[in-house]
Amino acid sequence: MSVVTDVAFKGAADRQNEEALREDLAAAFRIAVRMGWHESVGNHFSAAVSEDGATFLMNPKWRHFSEVRASDLLRLDAHDDTVMDGPDAPDASAWCIHGTVHRTNPKARVLFHVHPPHATALACLADPSMKPVDLNTARFFGKVAVDLGFGGMADEAEEGRRIAETLGDKPVLVMGNHGVSIAAETVPEAFEHLYFFERAAEILLKAYASGQPLAVMSDNLAAKTAAEWEPYKGMGYEHFDYWKRQLDRTEPDYRD
Repeated sequence: MSVVTDVAFKGAADRQNEEALREDLAAAFRIAVRMGWHESVGNHFSAAVSEDGATFLMNPKWRHFSEVRASDLLRLDAHDDTVMDGPDAPDASAWCIHGTVHRTNPKARVLFHVHPPHATALACLADPSMKPVDLNTARFFGKVAVDLGFGGMADEAEEGRRIAETLGDKPVLVMGNHGVSIAAETVPEAFEHLYFFERAAEILLKAYASGQPLAVMSDNLAAKTAAEWEPYKGMGYEHFDYWKRQLDRTEPDYRD
């Protein structure tokens, strides 16, 4: 595997204007369908457009991921609770999670919340921690927060505060009995985190299913392996742009 250098992909600065964010976010919804990460017309992705993170884009209430276009994305102010009173109010659980995170954590520029099958199955275990047993699982060593305070549908202010506080500065939040949330600086980075976390969860669950003892790495080896992933950051941009090219051939309306 060769290292992809910074010059090989568009950096974060090239992805932060609103038009580019809208296209990337709309593409992420379409790609999620192809990956089987979507669930009915629920779940939500968001991306901050203001410097403080409080103004953000998010999918409309109950719009199937396969139909989301760049122009459909709601532009919301995390400090304005009156948006829930309007005709275009977002999903209550989406506002609870994304509104709170964007209001309180400006470093979480992009936030994906989904219930992909393997990550969600992991979240259903009494111990949903990501054990470092291979390259993919070790990628997340020290980078996963776990919330075991499930209180039902995430549509209450207290639930949102707990989720935001537990996420902190981690890129992954395993939400016990619920699903997973992914935070990143850009849409391609969030996509790559979600891609690899779902793969890692699948690997770990299959290892558990074997009934054999897990060969869990030592903390030192897991930390070394996680650090060795950092120079490969450009892979996420190349991977995401590959999927955008596929969409341009078959579903170009995502850019509309």
